[in-house]
Amino acid sequence: MSDTTAEADVIVVSNRLPVDHSDDAEGGWRRSPGGLVAALEPVLQSTGGAWVGWPGTADLEVAPFAFDGISLVPVTLSDEDVELYYEGFSNDTIWPLYHDVISPPAYHREWWDAYVRVNERFAQAAASVAAPGATVWVQDYQLQLVPRLLRELRPDVVIGYFHHIPFPAYGIYSQLPWRRQVLEGLLGADVIGFQRTTDAGNFATAVRRQLGLETKSGAVRVPGPDGSERLAVAKAYPISIDAALYDEIARRPEVQERAREIRESLGNPRTILFGVDRLDYTKGIMHRLKAYGELLAEHRLDVEDVTLVQVASPSRERVAAYMQLRDEIELTVGRINGDHDTVGHSAIRYLHHSYPREEMVALYLAADVMLVTALRDGMNLVAKEYVASRIDGRGALVLSEFTGAADELAQAVKVNPHDIEGLKHAIMTAVQMPPAEQARRMRALRRRVRDHDVADWSHRFLTDLDAVRGSR
Repeated sequence: MSDTTAEADVIVVSNRLPVDHSDDAEGGWRRSPGGLVAALEPVLQSTGGAWVGWPGTADLEVAPFAFDGISLVPVTLSDEDVELYYEGFSNDTIWPLYHDVISPPAYHREWWDAYVRVNERFAQAAASVAAPGATVWVQDYQLQLVPRLLRELRPDVVIGYFHHIPFPAYGIYSQLPWRRQVLEGLLGADVIGFQRTTDAGNFATAVRRQLGLETKSGAVRVPGPDGSERLAVAKAYPISIDAALYDEIARRPEVQERAREIRESLGNPRTILFGVDRLDYTKGIMHRLKAYGELLAEHRLDVEDVTLVQVASPSRERVAAYMQLRDEIELTVGRINGDHDTVGHSAIRYLHHSYPREEMVALYLAADVMLVTALRDGMNLVAKEYVASRIDGRGALVLSEFTGAADELAQAVKVNPHDIEGLKHAIMTAVQMPPAEQARRMRALRRRVRDHDVADWSHRFLTDLDAVRGSR
């Protein structure tokens, strides 16, 4: 690790740095897990690039430093910034609004003021390390104002923005008091990427309705300050995973042995159903539990034969809606187990933890049916991780049609999670699916995930950004 202030040709700007601060790690930092890091790290290493982000601890002031061949540029956030910009505007205004108001968003002017202030700080940090004509790629909903702010500071750079969560229909988006400012912020980018074609269309509609700008085939005519005009491209770039890595982990003997141990620890049931989600109201965990509980009550499933393993990793534990959701889930799990458990078998094994990747792959290998019942999800990479891990060609995926993954994973058992009877039918279809049909579907699913992996995603986006540079 060393100090660095060099200008970079490629810069990623995201809410978090790709490292976590840890006193027991070498040099005080350890790599963060996550697909975004895996996708972008090789690009930045090969170009001597930089990553701008918050180090994850409030009031931590750190000079820029190098880690694994990447220049890291920390942005300091105070306790108040974290409370107002991150927990407030990002996660209690934008997150629920953009997820179809599953939970009601809160609108507070002091949250918006903090969001503007912090976005300005991120834009200034990126501007300070960008080489002339650099490529800057801004990530996600916490930083929607950065593209325009950065363009004002550095009109020479090429700017991309990728939106990892859904972009809502206009009737929902128009509720946002700062709707024009956010659209203007995003239109500072040359390329604006979304998970689904629908999201890009929703954005284009909002731009036409709110700003009166012309949009055609994903291109937006954006007026410049001097009366000139430029084109911003808004289209879908579905994100993915490092499929080869999951395949490789699944082939390790110790991971396969761990999968056998998991099945044994559950009493070797005939069928293991598996759900893994952040503890979030968008993930449809309660709908899943309701459907499963009814199947047990109707004796269509038997606790001696079937177990549901539900991993709910902790999330935003200081936000009231999340605390309430955790209570509801734990009460429901307790009630179902109380009604259906036997001495030797448990209806639901509920795990409120996060797990390392190897343990997750072992769980994917142990699971006969993967349940992805999100009410709204930009993509849902868990569905792709499950498919990439199934080297045995077995297993069935039940997938909500309200995920971005549903556009790509055509051979999954699709479901509307709001339709509890339909969800029950989908679960039974997956449980009873013959091995030959599982194999046929899984072959096609694995081909799709392998051919469209995270490297393909970043390559396609950056290629389009390079085309912008070439047209200047």
